[in-house]
Amino acid sequence: MRAARLSDRNLLRLIAGVDPDENEDLFALARKARKKHYGNGVYFRGLIEITNYCRNDCYYCGLRRSNAKLERYRLSLEEILACCRAGDRLGYKTFVLQGGDDPQLNDTRAVEIITAVRREFPGHALTLSFGERSRESYAAFFAAGGNRYLLRHESASEEHYARLHPPDMNPAARKECLRNLKDIGFQTGAGFMVGSPFQTPENLLEDLRFLEELQPQMIGIGPFIPHKDTPFGGAGAGSLILTLKMVALARIMLPKALIPATTALGTIAPDGWEQGLKAGANVIMPNLTPMAARRLYALYDNKVSAGDGAETLDYLADRIRTAGFTPEMGRGDALE
Repeated sequence: MRAARLSDRNLLRLIAGVDPDENEDLFALARKARKKHYGNGVYFRGLIEITNYCRNDCYYCGLRRSNAKLERYRLSLEEILACCRAGDRLGYKTFVLQGGDDPQLNDTRAVEIITAVRREFPGHALTLSFGERSRESYAAFFAAGGNRYLLRHESASEEHYARLHPPDMNPAARKECLRNLKDIGFQTGAGFMVGSPFQTPENLLEDLRFLEELQPQMIGIGPFIPHKDTPFGGAGAGSLILTLKMVALARIMLPKALIPATTALGTIAPDGWEQGLKAGANVIMPNLTPMAARRLYALYDNKVSAGDGAETLDYLADRIRTAGFTPEMGRGDALE
């Protein structure tokens, strides 16, 4: 297998393939690409889930507005800053502020939060994940001190996207958001689920080609995991091995991207994070959210939670070292 640009035919063959030896060759090539640009370092990010309110009604997500069984919360500004202070004491140099598409997280509120975190932590990287916004909103977030923005496109296929989302959402709008983010200057993250309902190998190929066109600095790929209180609650989870293959292909096609071993990977298998790293990922995001709120940020069932204390951080760092990698607490900006 060569790292040169793969044809659609070869990509589809790799996506649909079941040969263990070929999979191992793919993972080895991905590790080689990652090592060339980032060495064996694994960047730690402190994740803070600031709100689980969401205006959207995505069919797969436990935060969807129609889920009346979910207890909702919003962290106060002081609670968010307390999480950042705790993370700073542990050595984190990147904070990830993530939330549902909360109607009350308007531009004024978002800028207030960004400005407060930036004022107290001027040297840290600040990653935002606040959903679809106008170009003007993104520009205001960037001016206030945001560095990175995560917005998974979920499916590049219009047909498949429509089967995962209600009619008031469309993939063209999300893709335009991603292009605006890049144009404004954010280190931009896109990505998708593997094994979501109705997904085909051709859909996954379209996802990879969209990433290749967009050239995001960050790529989030995780397995679909159902949530019982959604329309897809009875669907099966995505395949671990197929997810790992998609991580590897993303690494080979965009070798300078930052690619996390996602929480969903850690949920679907006890060693899912390690397997993700061995398939080309180089980021892990332990959770700094207060425990009472953390259990309520229920995107899917049985979400694994890496704790926020020094003991947990040491445990995760030991796992990373045992897998053959080096924990890195620096900012870990993407390579341009």
